[in-house]
Amino acid sequence: MESELYEAAVKGNVRSLLELLKKDQLLLDRVMIGNHTETPLQIAAMLLHLDFVKEILAQKAEMASVQDSQGLTLLHLAAAKGYLNTVKSLVRAYSYICFFCDKYKRNSFHVAAMKGHMNVLENLVGARPNAAHSVIEHG
Repeated sequence: MESELYEAAVKGNVRSLLELLKKDQLLLDRVMIGNHTETPLQIAAMLLHLDFVKEILAQKAEMASVQDSQGLTLLHLAAAKGYLNTVKSLVRAYSYICFFCDKYKRNSFHVAAMKGHMNVLENLVGARPNAAHSVIEHG
């Protein structure tokens, strides 16, 4: 069933997602603790399937908090790419993610600023202004 979930994420098929969750209410929980390099949420977000992203966040908002081996969250990735709508959806569903730092102690604010995505940075500051005070590894 997990492979079907990943296929739905690649296609952005919300209907398939909902059907899978009807069959197995714990599917997203298993994926969160499983041994996958990316979650369906990450895949859908990077492919800009915003409706799919919103539905997963509605079902399991804490999936946004998953960090990879570098400490990166989906918010880091969306901020780096300048995906404003994805950033808005993530922050709306799980705003505490703004405080998550990667292995270099950079949060999504730092990443957005480094990449020059000012619209993303403004949105993040508006959502969680205190996270802007985080200091990176070398000051």
